[in-house]
Amino acid sequence: MAAIINGKDVAAKIREEVAADVKKLEQQGITPGLAVVIVGDDPASKTYVKNKKLACEAVGIYSEEYALPANATQEELLTLVHQLNKKQDIDGILVQSPLPDGFNEQLVIENINPQKDVDAFHPVNVGRIMIGDYSFLPCTPAGVIELIHAAGVEIQGKRCVVIGRSNIVGKPMAMLLLHEHGTVTVCHSRTEHLAQICSQADILVAAVGKAKFVKEDMVKEGAVVIDVGMNRDENGKLCGDVDFNSVEKKVSFITPVPGGVGPMTIAMLLKNTVTAAKHQAGIVD
Repeated sequence: MAAIINGKDVAAKIREEVAADVKKLEQQGITPGLAVVIVGDDPASKTYVKNKKLACEAVGIYSEEYALPANATQEELLTLVHQLNKKQDIDGILVQSPLPDGFNEQLVIENINPQKDVDAFHPVNVGRIMIGDYSFLPCTPAGVIELIHAAGVEIQGKRCVVIGRSNIVGKPMAMLLLHEHGTVTVCHSRTEHLAQICSQADILVAAVGKAKFVKEDMVKEGAVVIDVGMNRDENGKLCGDVDFNSVEKKVSFITPVPGGVGPMTIAMLLKNTVTAAKHQAGIVD
């Protein structure tokens, strides 16, 4: 039976560290500030934004929320981003995705000041992650690495398989595992012999967006399985990309959904915001 990697506990520890950092900065007259921009009325996005705001309050980060209507134009959104780039009390900018149809999401990301890009999606930050010289890491992949470390698992030399190649999770996840000297394979919808490749992984990260996609026959005995998925099953219940009940019996460590990777994403966002504040104040750790 697998040991459960509890994301809530690990995230709580990181939040404590962030809160302590914020107090130290306040003693120097610095209050980290985060601006969250939401466009439209997507219920999931609204929930995420609310949770981020509450998380900021809990650790002492100043936050501002900007809600644009669904019929806002690309120009209006870009104008707002440019204003936030210049705002002295804002260290981090996050534009909640997905944006409504008709918006060029990549163009919006490219207009965020890379130093305030706490999602680490700007091409400058993506490039820095590629070469291993970065200030920020994308929140979800960074959270996954923290969970692996928390479990006491050594990445160096291990076979790591990432299912999914998105710019948000899959690609940066592969790079972070590579930076820790893992031997990395990235799989996707066109990968041949997918189950066979996954079953060779010492560390398997599932970020495919399909409910209970990873079955028992796709995992190696004693593997570490990290489930990034957030789906609904046939009964409308929240579940991950991994068929938890069948896989748990076979692996050494596994993350649950909910309560695994999810809490880590916001914790790492808070950490990135503090890092941004330090850099813009000229403080180097």
